[in-house]
Amino acid sequence: MTTETKKARGRPRVFDPDEALDKALQIFWNRGYEGASLAELTETLGVNKPSLYAAFGNKEELFMKALSKYVQGPAAFVREIVNEPTAHAVAKRFLYQAAEFLTQTSHPRGCMIVQGALSGGESAEMIKSVLMEYRAGYEKLLTKRFEQAKADGDLPSDANPAALAKYLAMLHQGMSVQATSGASEEELKTVADLALSVWPKA
Repeated sequence: MTTETKKARGRPRVFDPDEALDKALQIFWNRGYEGASLAELTETLGVNKPSLYAAFGNKEELFMKALSKYVQGPAAFVREIVNEPTAHAVAKRFLYQAAEFLTQTSHPRGCMIVQGALSGGESAEMIKSVLMEYRAGYEKLLTKRFEQAKADGDLPSDANPAALAKYLAMLHQGMSVQATSGASEEELKTVADLALSVWPKA
């Protein structure tokens, strides 16, 4: 064995920030902010605390980066559904894709934003507040879409866009909790169909 071969084998593995952030996202998604310990994060990411802080900042900053990756990646469909041609189509796609997404086996079950905002001690108040803002953000997005649908005559004149958006948000949050408890995609879609059966018609 040559000296250069020995050196190549002895080199430490190059730290990949993107790969590390993916692993951190999985941990936070599965355990929540408070449930993810620094010990588990450093062990899973394969770094020590100083290296973790140098790459991402503190635990709070790491969570925020993971949350941003979640919103722009796995949960990006929420921002795409408003392009559906009718309010009913928006609602159906929202609930159906949620049923599929929340129960997939390729990632932790449930919604990272919903689960993370359900509980939290004083140390996680800022994180909880940010998660609630994200949830409010997609409600506003849906409200705006339904206001347009009402103006277009796609929803009846007495429809309440904000209430319809809240209705879908509450269903989504309940579906997330059910998914983490083991509910199947089919069970969630059955609930979605029931909810869609009373959707207001123009």
